Amino acid sequence: MAKAPRTSRLARSAIAGTAVARAGVAHLSHKLKPRVPATSAADPRAQLAQQTHEAELGRILFGALNQLKGTALKAAQLLSMELDLLPEALRQELSRAQYQVSPLNRALVIKLLRQEFGAGPESLFASFEAQAFAAASLGQVHGATLQDGRALAVKLQYPGMAASVHSDLALLRLLLRSVGGMGSVTAPRPEVLDTVLGSIEQTLIEELDYRREAQQLEWFRDRLQDLPDLVLPQTINALCSARVLSMERLPGLHLKEWLATGPSQAERNRHGQTLFDLFMHSSFRLHRLQADAHAGNYLFMPDGRLGLLDFGCTRELRPQFSASLAAAWCALLSQPCDKPALQKAYETLGLITPGLNAADFGTRLLPALAPVLNWQVRPFRDAEFDFGQHPPPPRPSAEHQRIAVSYLRQMAPELPFFDRAYLGLLQLLRQLGARVRTGNPWIHG
Repeated sequence: MAKAPRTSRLARSAIAGTAVARAGVAHLSHKLKPRVPATSAADPRAQLAQQTHEAELGRILFGALNQLKGTALKAAQLLSMELDLLPEALRQELSRAQYQVSPLNRALVIKLLRQEFGAGPESLFASFEAQAFAAASLGQVHGATLQDGRALAVKLQYPGMAASVHSDLALLRLLLRSVGGMGSVTAPRPEVLDTVLGSIEQTLIEELDYRREAQQLEWFRDRLQDLPDLVLPQTINALCSARVLSMERLPGLHLKEWLATGPSQAERNRHGQTLFDLFMHSSFRLHRLQADAHAGNYLFMPDGRLGLLDFGCTRELRPQFSASLAAAWCALLSQPCDKPALQKAYETLGLITPGLNAADFGTRLLPALAPVLNWQVRPFRDAEFDFGQHPPPPRPSAEHQRIAVSYLRQMAPELPFFDRAYLGLLQLLRQLGARVRTGNPWIHG
């Protein structure tokens, strides 16, 4: 069984301080190592040395976060999905943050239910499974039944999660700024880092409010009736609180188990189309996004429908944001790229200052961003796209990263959230190997 997180502020600060010190030693060691002469920063030998150093710093960061656990490690998972924010080797280390905290024992489960509802599980449910059937970084899920026989999934939050969000994000800022202050590491501008971490902090606060999640689930249930292949569970409001969420338990398999049954290409395509339509309709019509697009939040049901489970991570999108994003994508899809329209959209999104020289935008910044941007819009270049052939996100070179962070400014608050959700969608569709109709009335219509 995994160790429980260190809870005292002093102990958690000591973990962060130790990591900063270790990173400093690693940086000094890197600077003092004998160098093989390299002709330029683009020389493969120089790049390998830099990547090795950044991976070592990433391991130090991950080691600290793995001790902090809980919201700190959840924040690292979200941060690792920011493609352009951190050096690739460091980002890859943070992406290992797939930790599950120690499960609650039966006594703590009973205590939590009594605190929230004034009664234990034997009074609240016809039956209640003491052993959780699912667990993650912030909570765990138990099976139960109501007196009328309905099967439930009851999500219980781990103790102390909500109280640690702000202090954990402060420690994460300290760690990242310390690493970024080491001259050999490409670091984002402080205002960009603050925007991204602020978005992550808001996401965590919202995910830890289970009453809000129940409200969001019902909001989406009311508005997604046009997607007949999608099922959202019904909440049981009398058994929901800030730390407990009770909802209908849907039957089905998670992605890995479902793929092991050998589904046909037609079945893969059907579910892929549902996922794609859900994302685009939510982003450009509903202006509200369910954005935690990872495989654990979907159930492939026996009747051929897709169950969507988790609404702890949602965000309202301003219509102006959606319109500017659509304008940016349309500019990228133009042949050739409509650079003036793209620059205007980026100004509206807050990514660049209005005074940026058009030549610098077109000849320096845009080429540095081009690999990632082309990867993002590639599915829309044809009427139908095979996501099984979509490669993983490209790895920007160190030079391109340096150029990008020198120009990019504070961004629209929705953008980090949207980017994480879109990346999650593309990864899901790639795992499915789905062929999807991507002609998009959402963007052009």
